[in-house]
Amino acid sequence: MPLFPGRVPCKVGEINESGNIQIAVASATAIDEKDYWYRLGVEALRQGNAGIVEYAYQRTKNFERLSFLYLITGNIEKLSKMMKIAEVKNDVMGQFHNALYLGDVRERVKILENVGHLPLAYITASTHGLQDVAERLAAKLGDNAPSLPEGKTASLLMPRAPVMCSGDWPLLRVMKGIFEGGLDNIGRGAADEEDEAADGDWGEELDMVDVDGLQNGDVTAILEDGEVTAENEEEPGWELEDLELPPEADTPRASVNARSSVFVAPTPGMPVSQIWVQRSSLAAEHAAAGNFDTAMRLLSRQLGIRNFAPLRPMFLDLHTGSHSYLRAFSSAPVISLAVERGWNESASPNVRGPPALVFSFSQLEEKLKAGYKATTTGKFTEALRLFISILHTIPLIVVESRREVDEVKELIIIVKDYVLGLQIELKRREVKDDPVRQQELAAYFTHCNLQMPHLRLALQNAMTVCFKAKNLATAANFARRLLETNPTLESQARTARQVLQAAERNMTDSAQLNYDFRNPFVTCGATYVPIYRGQKDVSCPYCSSRFVPSQEGQLCTVCDLAVVGADASGLLCSPSQIR
Repeated sequence: MPLFPGRVPCKVGEINESGNIQIAVASATAIDEKDYWYRLGVEALRQGNAGIVEYAYQRTKNFERLSFLYLITGNIEKLSKMMKIAEVKNDVMGQFHNALYLGDVRERVKILENVGHLPLAYITASTHGLQDVAERLAAKLGDNAPSLPEGKTASLLMPRAPVMCSGDWPLLRVMKGIFEGGLDNIGRGAADEEDEAADGDWGEELDMVDVDGLQNGDVTAILEDGEVTAENEEEPGWELEDLELPPEADTPRASVNARSSVFVAPTPGMPVSQIWVQRSSLAAEHAAAGNFDTAMRLLSRQLGIRNFAPLRPMFLDLHTGSHSYLRAFSSAPVISLAVERGWNESASPNVRGPPALVFSFSQLEEKLKAGYKATTTGKFTEALRLFISILHTIPLIVVESRREVDEVKELIIIVKDYVLGLQIELKRREVKDDPVRQQELAAYFTHCNLQMPHLRLALQNAMTVCFKAKNLATAANFARRLLETNPTLESQARTARQVLQAAERNMTDSAQLNYDFRNPFVTCGATYVPIYRGQKDVSCPYCSSRFVPSQEGQLCTVCDLAVVGADASGLLCSPSQIR
């Protein structure tokens, strides 16, 4: 019967991967199949639990892996027993391998001689200096004794002597990463997880016998139903009786003002990273200090951000970029030095400045220009990647003046419209079998806040799509809008006038579109449908993209960071906003 009712045996692998090796042992014991013992041994070896690895190999009688385990853990005593077991089982190769692991040259010569490899036995004995054995083998070989090359030093097959016999690798208890779990695990310690695991119905605990006291190859008595008793019972000890001593005589105490010869270490100062955290409410500076959890809390409260996976590499870049690392000696730990923003030689050593940041507003301006260029050349996928990268970086930059704060907020609006417009255009190219939807998406693209050259291209594209689909009235509207922009290219203006003339003869549409250019609207960032003036909508607290009410509580599809409709206090990217 399975240990966990309602679960199939293959779930043992999941328990292995969860790191709870003791539960995995109990599950493998209940199933008792060789494949699961093998998987348990692999996972235990990965975790450095040599005792469980030995146990798994003993259960499956995998003597080859067991010998190698004893080799890498330096357990020479048990390795010698494995060589004797191989000899009893008449396993010549196993016996020879164990002799190699042990560096037992006489045993190797003996094995080679017993199996009839006298020349190899002779060479092995001669190379390792066993002259008495070599002479005896040379007498047996007679004229067939191989000659050793002169003038060359042989390389002896001798393993390194273990410095110490090690056991299990020491482990540290770690929590689930903040980027993997978002804000769900912040505030919950390892103690909470242990309490939940203890209260859960995970079956009975496993009583294991110390595998060091077992005979190798004996796999029948490793688990016992009863309790394991110690060999030596606890003894009563020295049984010393209390003494009735006279009252302690008063002795003169040393003067408190006397100079002590004991060195008293100075009180350590506050780490620079802790000073950064205490003096700042900017998420970027908290991330630079390495305090990722508070940085995430700030971004969640200010911008409603819940998906921190895209920000993980930038958090790491901020922390690494705000520190300099110096290695003094190979055996000494690396010295970490904080890098402050605006530091100079005349600065006071007692005044700590804010951390130096690897992201700046000027970098975003360069990315914006690159995104504009990619949009102009029609590389929409590349342009979308650049604009989304800007949206992901803006929460982690710091500017100095309020004017720059306004520029950052304006940049969010600009980039948000380009991301939405490019997503709509890429979606239009996917729905080639739906001409009506293609026309609608091309029309919505023209209502994004684009630069004039890009708006002209969007209008020309929508005009062409609608004209080919015989929606002449809608195509004429795009032609008028294109002419109103005073296109610099004569080809654009000429094409727009031709479409307008052709449409005036028959101002009709062959298909009804979900598009009314007379009624102002915004486009939903998830469903790509118009939200006309007066209709209810919800917005992203970070990028301010608009969505239909059914998208409330979902992740924003434009910035891929914040939750639609979440409460947020607003972007905080400058110390001037705090003063």
